[in-house]
Amino acid sequence: MVPALIILGIAIVVGLIAYTAWETAHRRKQLAAWAATKGLALSPERDRGLDDRHSHFKCLRQGHSRFASNVMRGELASLPVIAFDFRYVTGHGKNRREHKISALIVRSSHPLRPLYIRGEHIFDKVTEFFGADDIDFESAEFSKKFYVKAPDKKWAYTVIHQGMMEYLLQAPRFSIQFDRDEIIVWRSRRFQPEDFDAAGQLVRDILNLLPGYLVQDLEGER
Repeated sequence: MVPALIILGIAIVVGLIAYTAWETAHRRKQLAAWAATKGLALSPERDRGLDDRHSHFKCLRQGHSRFASNVMRGELASLPVIAFDFRYVTGHGKNRREHKISALIVRSSHPLRPLYIRGEHIFDKVTEFFGADDIDFESAEFSKKFYVKAPDKKWAYTVIHQGMMEYLLQAPRFSIQFDRDEIIVWRSRRFQPEDFDAAGQLVRDILNLLPGYLVQDLEGER
């Protein structure tokens, strides 16, 4: 009986390893095909330094044992982009948990300022009670559905005007963070190829919706 259990255990482990290898190869083939249609170059190696090179983005600084994979670089709509899968680990031992996300980083053609936008979570109500409030807007619907933080509230209000709010309410839901010259869009799960398309379109639309006078002011800061 014991040998049979050992054999079964070995078979399960081997099966899991084989499935993981197949899944990894299938994912890479799937993304390579998508990247080719966009003129992006895909690197099959793990990139363990991407989080350090983009340390301003909080989604890339969580946990430990971090690395990017299936990193695709090039341009979409004349804007430099990096699209990738990302993995990090939280906890250790029996509390160890692996997290897999996907993200798209777009370099803006003009300067930006820090801004963070994501869907509202139930726990945000708890943190709000303790004073960690996000920025509220005139649209009660938008404020209810989105969590917004920025060091400069005036900047946030200027970027997230009525037209931007209406757009974001209808757009596919992603988490978004602006840095000084880049925007990252991500979800806490792996993208399908069409999700990379949607993320890229979201960033382009956001940049196009920035008020003209704001873009001029930003250009003057170069």
